[in-house]
Amino acid sequence: MGLVIALVCSFFACKQSQTARMPISYSSGTFMKESIIRNKKLIAGEEQKIDSIIKSNPGIVYKASKRGYWYSYVNKNEADTLRPRKGDVAYFNYEIKDFKGNVVYSEVELRPQVYRVDKQNILIGLRDGIKLMHKKETVTFLFPSHLAFGYRGDQKRIGTNEPLICTVTLNDFKPESNLIEN
Repeated sequence: MGLVIALVCSFFACKQSQTARMPISYSSGTFMKESIIRNKKLIAGEEQKIDSIIKSNPGIVYKASKRGYWYSYVNKNEADTLRPRKGDVAYFNYEIKDFKGNVVYSEVELRPQVYRVDKQNILIGLRDGIKLMHKKETVTFLFPSHLAFGYRGDQKRIGTNEPLICTVTLNDFKPESNLIEN
């Protein structure tokens, strides 16, 4: 009889449904708060470096953009009024330096660029900066890291959170509709 009771009990014990345990999660927001603090410190440090570059070159006039980078004209074209806009194809050369002035990528390495404005991925800062330029202008941009290659760098020569100096010459631009496709 004891054996029958044990079998019945074990049968019912196996039949009991087990519910999955839910993981314990905490939503205090501390990770986000710490991330915000870290990013504010990073941006403040980069802005100090940019300010230092600007102050160390008093003969160069830098303008602050609405997007958070600074720029100065090396060659300004005041005769033209048109600027590249979405749908245009821009032809430009550029060089990338670190904030110490060391060339990271030369103009020769980067070769002339063909960029479909706002339709291709390029540096966030350049995407906006090119639209400020006229044909035959050369502009030097001071980009904080979040407008350059960001927290990842380029996985080659540009490190994590590295602000950059880009000197860009806009050779020409044309409406995309004027291009002859083969």
